[in-house]
Amino acid sequence: MRNIFVFIRRYFNFLFFMVMQIMALYMLFHYNDFHEAAFMGVANEVTGRVSDRFNSVEYYFHLKRTNEELAQENEQLRNQLRQNFETADTTVQIYTDTVQFDTLGKTRKYFYRGAKVVNRYVTLQNNYITIHRGEAQGVRRDMGVVSPSGVMGTVINTSKNFSVVMTLLHRQSRISGRLKKSGETGQISWNGVDPQVLTMSNVPKSVAIAKGDSIVTSQYGSYRFPQGILIGTVIDITNDKASNFYTLRLKPATSFSNVEFATVVENLQAAEQKKLEEATKNNQ
Repeated sequence: MRNIFVFIRRYFNFLFFMVMQIMALYMLFHYNDFHEAAFMGVANEVTGRVSDRFNSVEYYFHLKRTNEELAQENEQLRNQLRQNFETADTTVQIYTDTVQFDTLGKTRKYFYRGAKVVNRYVTLQNNYITIHRGEAQGVRRDMGVVSPSGVMGTVINTSKNFSVVMTLLHRQSRISGRLKKSGETGQISWNGVDPQVLTMSNVPKSVAIAKGDSIVTSQYGSYRFPQGILIGTVIDITNDKASNFYTLRLKPATSFSNVEFATVVENLQAAEQKKLEEATKNNQ
């Protein structure tokens, strides 16, 4: 208590001046319309700037939740896309309780499940990504995986709640790609060197190709992905004079070094297709 009185006594003149100054300013702005308006304008400007900065900081800390909500919404929207359904043959139809249909009687072919990326490798020759969705959530081996911007890879291993995805940046990765503009197909692979470059081979020289052309998933050679999902864009065209094919260098659509969310693609007709094709091979 004594220290408080000592402090007031030492700084009495300054404190008295500040009190009088505040009272003078209050009377000036309160009883003078012009000064009050000017003060309110400045105060609103300062308050607005402070609020804007505070909202920016608050928004940053809410980004994680916002991204998760967007991923869930993206999963729902993907499952409503028209290309996920196929019109059934109306001549002979056999329906079972396990077949999913929409309200128009079309058979659902693809189903999507959103997942969060919890681990990733991009500097190895055989790179993987781990996602937080597993067998308990319906994920199985050999399902395709896409990012918000394009193809990521294929599920190769699963546990109860996690799955490992072999990305396109893997020496053993092979998927069928299609030139979006012309429809010609080729095989997409990676040479294990540059994570920013994929290779597309077996593209006929009769096809008109230009840098910047989009390469998308093909309906041939894979049952993991719907056709039309972006794989990458052409950045270089190699003319091999010893063959009748071009070799294309592609920039991947997916940024594997910072991808945070993925979507697992389930082809509901994949087992039927695989069974039929394997039976056909065995009978030859």
